[in-house]
Amino acid sequence: MDPKGLAFLGAGFGAGLAAIGVGIGIGRLAANAMDGIARQPQSAGTIQTAMLIAAGLIEGVGLFALVICILLAFKG
Repeated sequence: MDPKGLAFLGAGFGAGLAAIGVGIGIGRLAANAMDGIARQPQSAGTIQTAMLIAAGLIEGVGLFALVICILLAFKG
């Protein structure tokens, strides 16, 4: 197999794994935040703020991984 084909294959696997990781991370984050809000409704604002900051960081890592995959796919 030529190197260009392997680059496309690696980029595809990387993008898929990044999307799966981001989905699992945000799912666990939201589930735990909802559990915390259900246990202590008076802390909902604080929990929501922390959840949004953490979700942004998770999305940032996912976006960085996808950019790396795109660079890998189109390397010349």
